[in-house]
Amino acid sequence: MPTDTLPRARPELAPALRVPRGSIRRAWAKPQVRIGALVTAVLALVAVYLFTDIPGSLLFALKIRSLTVLAMIVVATAVGVSTVVFHTITQNRILTPSIMGFDAFYMLISTIIVFFFGSASFLGADGLTLWIVQVVVMVAFSVFLFTWLFGGKRRSLHLMLLVGIVLGTFFRGFTEWMQRMLDPLDFQILSDAMFASLTRPDPLLLAFTGVLVALGVVAVVPLARTLDVLTLGEGTAVGLGVNHRRTVMMLFTVVSVMIAASTALAGPILFFGLIVANLAYSYAGTFRHAWTLPAASLIGIVCLLLAQIVLEQLFGFGGSLSMVIEFAGGLFFLYLVLRKGAR
Repeated sequence: MPTDTLPRARPELAPALRVPRGSIRRAWAKPQVRIGALVTAVLALVAVYLFTDIPGSLLFALKIRSLTVLAMIVVATAVGVSTVVFHTITQNRILTPSIMGFDAFYMLISTIIVFFFGSASFLGADGLTLWIVQVVVMVAFSVFLFTWLFGGKRRSLHLMLLVGIVLGTFFRGFTEWMQRMLDPLDFQILSDAMFASLTRPDPLLLAFTGVLVALGVVAVVPLARTLDVLTLGEGTAVGLGVNHRRTVMMLFTVVSVMIAASTALAGPILFFGLIVANLAYSYAGTFRHAWTLPAASLIGIVCLLLAQIVLEQLFGFGGSLSMVIEFAGGLFFLYLVLRKGAR
């Protein structure tokens, strides 16, 4: 067949067959589209985690894994929302609620129980009672510290953070001192409790934690615009009619409850909030809390699911979830510090 008789391409039809790049960029620039992509990623990862390499009974495996997924959703929501709010309050994106010593205080409470009552009492204690004690003590400590240093005439947020760092260091040192005098078996049992674990959570504790986290989210979401104003600084917020002292104290109480509940459920995860919050700021493409708050929660769920899948499929459970998160979070923290120092 002669080549001159072949049908020729018609360039004028090509634009109609292609999606303009500009329209894709405009669509991706919308926060709604980005949040929708995160929701799709979460659903895909949940499906992969639930239905990959199921040993034995399908119903039993789905029951256990569903509890793990729910625990991840609760913890990621608590850590993501509370960290974004904490960053807004402190005007600092490197600090996290853990800087106030929540993880150190959690370890101190567990160490005191084992030190004075033994590991048998620690293991045999009612889970709900232990969870309530840990949550109440951690919340009472943080609220007292905040009210003392921020609610008075000084109202020094930086002083409160400094005191929180010093107390956290003191708690860790006192904890290590008591751990050195423990029986090796007691120390081993206590060490296992120090690593965050989201597999096979207690359904009752998960339900109570989920209720507290849901109440915290309900309290924060209506204040999304107020949080946008707080981002501008205390002076500007007061000038725009925000009761800065009352609002900040209420928000800090909510942050304390959410972090204490999630820590008492799963254990401390030091750098997790730092990762999800800073990734949310970059991913959302806006500083409005109406989008950064859900972005931080969804990114947290994605990180936990990915870490758990990597832990199971690549390492064969040869480690803990907190090890993967802490390793990635430590590298991310160094990156943030070096980037800030370079500017």
